[in-house]
Amino acid sequence: MTGTPNGPGSVPTAVTPAGGTRLDPETEPDEATYGVGASLIPVDAAAKAAGAFAYAADLWAEGLLWAALVRSPHPHARIHAIDTEQAAAMPGVRAVITHEDVPGDSAHGRWVADRPAFARDLVRHHGEPIAAVAADHPDTARLAAAAVVVEYEPLEPLTDPEKSFEADSLHPDGNLIRHIPLRYGDQEITGEVVVEGLYRIGRQDPAPIGAEAGLAVPCPGSGVEIYTASTDPHSDRDQAAACFGLPPDQVKIVVTGVPGALGDREDTSMQVALGLLAMRTGCPVKMAETREESFLGHAHRHPTLLRYRHHADREGKLLKVEAQILLDAGAYADTSSEALAAAVSFAAGPYVVPHAVIDGWVVRTNNPPSGHMRGEGAMQVCAAYEGQMDKLAAELGVDPAELRKRNVLATGDLLPTGQTVTCPAPVAELLAAVREEPLPPLPKDSPESEWLLPGGPEGAGEPGAVRRGVGYALGMVHMLGTEGADEVSTATVKVNGPVATVLCAAVETGQGFTTLARQIVQETLGIEEVHVASVDTDQPTAGPGARGRHTWVSGGAVERAAKMVRTQLLQPLAAKFGMSTELLTVADGKITSYDGVLSTTVAETLEGQELWATAQCRPHPTEPLDDTGQGDAFVGLAFAAVRAVVDVDIELGSVRVVEMAIAQDVGRVLNPRQLRTRIEAGVTQGVGAALTEHLRVAKGVVRHADLTAYALPTSLDAPDIRIVKLIEERDVVAPFGAKAASSVPVVVSPAAVASAVRAATGRPVVRLPIRPQAAVGEPGRQRQPGR
Repeated sequence: MTGTPNGPGSVPTAVTPAGGTRLDPETEPDEATYGVGASLIPVDAAAKAAGAFAYAADLWAEGLLWAALVRSPHPHARIHAIDTEQAAAMPGVRAVITHEDVPGDSAHGRWVADRPAFARDLVRHHGEPIAAVAADHPDTARLAAAAVVVEYEPLEPLTDPEKSFEADSLHPDGNLIRHIPLRYGDQEITGEVVVEGLYRIGRQDPAPIGAEAGLAVPCPGSGVEIYTASTDPHSDRDQAAACFGLPPDQVKIVVTGVPGALGDREDTSMQVALGLLAMRTGCPVKMAETREESFLGHAHRHPTLLRYRHHADREGKLLKVEAQILLDAGAYADTSSEALAAAVSFAAGPYVVPHAVIDGWVVRTNNPPSGHMRGEGAMQVCAAYEGQMDKLAAELGVDPAELRKRNVLATGDLLPTGQTVTCPAPVAELLAAVREEPLPPLPKDSPESEWLLPGGPEGAGEPGAVRRGVGYALGMVHMLGTEGADEVSTATVKVNGPVATVLCAAVETGQGFTTLARQIVQETLGIEEVHVASVDTDQPTAGPGARGRHTWVSGGAVERAAKMVRTQLLQPLAAKFGMSTELLTVADGKITSYDGVLSTTVAETLEGQELWATAQCRPHPTEPLDDTGQGDAFVGLAFAAVRAVVDVDIELGSVRVVEMAIAQDVGRVLNPRQLRTRIEAGVTQGVGAALTEHLRVAKGVVRHADLTAYALPTSLDAPDIRIVKLIEERDVVAPFGAKAASSVPVVVSPAAVASAVRAATGRPVVRLPIRPQAAVGEPGRQRQPGR
């Protein structure tokens, strides 16, 4: 087999969008050139930029067959018969499989095994796999898939999550996946000022740069190796092995380059189909999905309905938050229980709220599956509670930013779950940073021909109809898993002469883990040449790549292993000179003693030696929420403040985001350039959620599943992004003190854009993405660019 990468690395630094990302000089950290704190370039950056990096879609093997899936055109249907004879008889077709050919468990799932490998009696969502074909040419495979005859009895799809409580069960264990009734403080107390709101958050798709692909190779005797862009290979292996009826040690997942992953690489349907076909035919089998199949196959952000009531006194101090939160899981459970826990726990936002009555539900429907996506649960409630803060400010006649300042959370305060915020929580400082940042100039002093109107460079609107708005939002996310999840990662560091190698099953998804691992070993051992091995399931588990896990847990494991090797390296020297290893330092490739007596190089000391050590990192445990929503469910929290400046054409309803100013709580800057890139990407993704990204579904059927109709923000849509402050207040329980960086900008940015549109138009703006009709209205209190 050829084309397997030597070890997927971080994505290269992103191209600066229109306007660019600016980090003020006073916020620019003093960049090192070596180890932690340096802006190291990922080792695979050049290959990725040149298009030479191998992904799963590029893999090849001798005797390769091609696979295609048969997918349901219905969101809900009863299957009466599946006829594969015509497809199997086509020249070049080597195998056709259905649910009857699954030798082990018929269903899989990350938390609940409720998702069939192939639909048996019922179809529960549009695009659900029914059968799979292997043939000697991709066109033959697709033609054969089209020749599989399935006799459907279409059923009325359940698409309204509010109706799922009374509807017939879509699954043997019912439609309700989870209900969390959070009760905190005095449930009967009321405020002098009360505001209510109803909010709807749409279905955002991860839209990875590369569609899903994989290659399965049968092993001699029994078993199979599967090469794919998995973000949690050990979980995928265990689920696939259960479907194959094999012990896990007979199934190996090898991780290829991941062409973008925001939670969308968690579906194991492809792995199951590929493995079964490879073992059936005895040949390597490859599948490369089309963009439409990618949209139909992977999970999306949970569409959410939120009802809120905020109580406050006349000074604007929050007294109580009441909320009802309903998440649409789609057809299967996936990670919905965890998403609901985040939504309910963070329903009041980063504010001090002494009393709360919050109910959250997540239910099954016949809509496309929902699952993990950056800031799941937290993003949806942020849009709602920040909308409520704008309403409350308007009711009280208080500046919206000032109202937020009066209520911000700080270290030592309690969440509505009863958990004490023990990590740094500099929310007030973050808000102050974006408030104090100078606003971008109005375009009135520029020639009208140079104006960028809403709607693009050639915007059709008139300048006189454009209104400028400024909005604020604060938000928070959790790091690592929740509610008792066993967060553990294992890493091995090996040193052979002047070269070090890191073995860790932490998948590089673009978050920069492989670069960080190199930096850790460089700093700890003084070795410049560090390689990070490719990932497969022969290595101990490191868990999924989400919520900053690998920076914390896997980075912590690498650090511990490197320190153990450092001790092995220094002990002989320390013994020779009659001192402890603590009196020796390793820096810039040199070993020196505290008194200067000993001075040698790492290379000389390591000559002819092979050292290695394996270590684990396991953060402090958490606990499940109890039956009143109370419990220490989170390991750590991260915060951000965003100020959005928008121009709105109040006649056309078009919106242009002029600038996004962000201040973020990062704990510690580990790689300055990489951190700025991650924040920029998160803000841009949040702008897409606010304005353009909405996967359209009509009666359960995905409409226009392509990147033409699904409007991702481009370089022309990306705003000027100002990173005005990065607060480095280290979390003492986290390795290096660092916090998750990618999710929190995604969580906060949509709420900030909505707040700015409210300010510009005077309209309530209660849906994301923002519809044009929601932005048509009378001018708000902000200045007008065209006047």
